[in-house]
Amino acid sequence: MAHDLLIRNARPVRIDRADPMLGDAAGEPMDLRIRDGLVVEMAPGLPEDGARILDADGRWVVPGLWDHHVHMVQWARTLTWLDLAGTRGPGEVVARVKSALTDSTAPVLTGFGFRSAAWSVQPTVAELDAVSGSRPVVLISGDGHNGWLNSAALAMLGVPPRDTALDEFDWFPVFARLEELPRDAEADDAAYREAVRRASAKGIVGITDMEFGRGFADWPERAATGITGLRVRAATYPATLDEVIERGLRTGDPLSDGDPLLTMGPLKIISDGSLNTRTAYCCEPYVDEPTSRGKLNVPPAELTDLLARATAHGLAVAVHAIGDAAVSAALDAFAATGARGSIEHAQLMARPDIARMGALGVTASVQPAHLLDDRDVTERCWPDRADRCFPLRSLLAAGVTLAMGSDAPVAPLDPWLAMAAAVHRSADERPAWHPQEAVTPAEALAASTFGAGTVGAGSRADLVLVDQDPLAPAGDRVGGDSAAAAARLRHTRVSVTLVDGEVIYDGR
Repeated sequence: MAHDLLIRNARPVRIDRADPMLGDAAGEPMDLRIRDGLVVEMAPGLPEDGARILDADGRWVVPGLWDHHVHMVQWARTLTWLDLAGTRGPGEVVARVKSALTDSTAPVLTGFGFRSAAWSVQPTVAELDAVSGSRPVVLISGDGHNGWLNSAALAMLGVPPRDTALDEFDWFPVFARLEELPRDAEADDAAYREAVRRASAKGIVGITDMEFGRGFADWPERAATGITGLRVRAATYPATLDEVIERGLRTGDPLSDGDPLLTMGPLKIISDGSLNTRTAYCCEPYVDEPTSRGKLNVPPAELTDLLARATAHGLAVAVHAIGDAAVSAALDAFAATGARGSIEHAQLMARPDIARMGALGVTASVQPAHLLDDRDVTERCWPDRADRCFPLRSLLAAGVTLAMGSDAPVAPLDPWLAMAAAVHRSADERPAWHPQEAVTPAEALAASTFGAGTVGAGSRADLVLVDQDPLAPAGDRVGGDSAAAAARLRHTRVSVTLVDGEVIYDGR
């Protein structure tokens, strides 16, 4: 009993507005007794019985938040990389690179965040070479789907000389090999710790880590150095699938003895490209590039084989599919194999496939903040089908489970931003973009908690105390003042984050 934690005066946020658990007591201060990682009792005025006390002082309590799609190594390293967001063409990027090369002593200069889809001219290797000489430079696009390297970096990675940026088939093998470049291990370690701290400060208790490489082996090693306090589901890719199978790892299995926070995640498959590189695989050609429908990275037969193999070995599957033709092919593979898992992004969907996704029980792992970045590009590339982009309301209506995330570093590791984007589909003074596909604040919060629901007795003690009710005043209403509801979500301040009953972050 001495090891119990008693949270005093916390107001449970009722995520399911029809939830009878709280009845008329919804919003009233309650005490929560936590033992062995669970909320074992919830009622007003609970006796201390020797428990440690955490006074919530009337703050609101929600389940711990999850980001279902993160590239954690990349997100951590963006804290030290050259920021290229907002650049309007190759000239601006080259100017930032030239300035950074003067100040940086890193053996390889890495930048992140340029988006070349709307540029009037495309970048060249020669432009980078002119300012960098023999110093390796690696620039990664904001959506992670292409890379712009100078000749020194290409040579260091064994890539044949070229004068254009790399995308899709050429880029991903190189992207996966960036670990081979010289790195500052001490700086990397500090970046990982800071990334986990920032996640905790946003109320994030868990992530699905979609990073390239061997996350199933890397995360136990990080935990051994003290990088802890975050639940991690570590994905694998086809390149490391054999090793995962040889280790006998199934989705949900612990990655190391005695550490319940680290578990095996899904098999991740990148089946098509992205909108910003015009490589998302579509049923119809791109309006501004009528000779292209995008690229299918994995042929249907190979995709079906991968899903069947994963299923046979107890692995869930996460299939990256952004274009409507890619989503349709992924659903065909799910239907043929009985695989369980998710479609990652599901950015553009054919209407019949929305209903089919619900019938198949496939989760839509979505990143609502992407619509804020992709709104204008969509109107250029897909103006004839923009009403089928990020179809969140339609997916819910079809019975599809939504699991929200960020795809960090493509968007910030910020679940409150993702929720706000899902509720009010605009980041500026313009009206919401296709508001018929918006969700309510309560639905957005539910999609960010890994199905935890309203906090009560029996809940896992992954909890977040916030300074205001994020769902007031319209948590269960469709429409209404969505801008105000989204602003409330964006400005929700996290005071305390607990993982497995332990305080990981305290910002009171």
